Amino acid sequence: MFDGTYQDGDTIRHRRTDNRPPVMTADKVNLWYGEKQALIDVSLEIPETGILAFIGPSGCGKTTMLKCLNRMHDEIRDVKITGNMQFDGKDIMDEDIDPPEFRKQFGWVAQRPNPFAMTVWENVAYGPRIHSVCDQGELEEHVQNCLERAFLWDEVKDRLHKTYGVDLSVGQQQRLCIARALSTRPRVLLMDEPTGSIDPVATQQIEELILELAKDHAIVIITHSMMQARRISDEVGYFHLGELVEIGPTQTIFDNPQDPRTKAFIHGAVG
Repeated sequence: MFDGTYQDGDTIRHRRTDNRPPVMTADKVNLWYGEKQALIDVSLEIPETGILAFIGPSGCGKTTMLKCLNRMHDEIRDVKITGNMQFDGKDIMDEDIDPPEFRKQFGWVAQRPNPFAMTVWENVAYGPRIHSVCDQGELEEHVQNCLERAFLWDEVKDRLHKTYGVDLSVGQQQRLCIARALSTRPRVLLMDEPTGSIDPVATQQIEELILELAKDHAIVIITHSMMQARRISDEVGYFHLGELVEIGPTQTIFDNPQDPRTKAFIHGAVG
């Protein structure tokens, strides 16, 4: 979809240079909560690697769409979804799709860190155990790898079995939640405002981590920070009243949006 490298402030981002198909597509997705329509004909592609950011006012459909991707609406009453979503070219609603197995392809990171009331080690080991991601003999190495990838290992390696996740700093808790999200070896990471409740220093650490993870994961992130979207994303999609108004390369969306609603939001006239 993109190629080359471009400089944005102090960040250098590398575009994909091949023609691999997207890991996931959505085509004319509509969703209703009872009588209220929350998504209107949303279509998009998620590249196999890189960062897609959803921006838009509160209540415009961003989180609703994020939850559609891994079928988190399945158990919600009175939800109706139409359209087509495919993962690796297969309809995610096919009868032979097992939802829990399907969701293993996705890691979820919420706005507020939500570590389990367990030790740091148990927080990361829990998912691989219940999903049989790796053999028991490989679990120690796997937990360490996840914590290393989340830039947390050096800070917790001497207290893995002593310190509870809830006793870490807020920024460390969020990196622990990212390590936990990585523990089932997902291909896609879904992040709903992952820096919305942490300080600027911790935010910078999380952004650096997201950029590193994007080298071999697809990441879809919701952010209310236009600066953050511009700093870290490869593509941006602007949602307004349930519609995906515009989606495209980050630099294009910010510097030359085609829809006046997108331009108004980016310049602070809507929000």
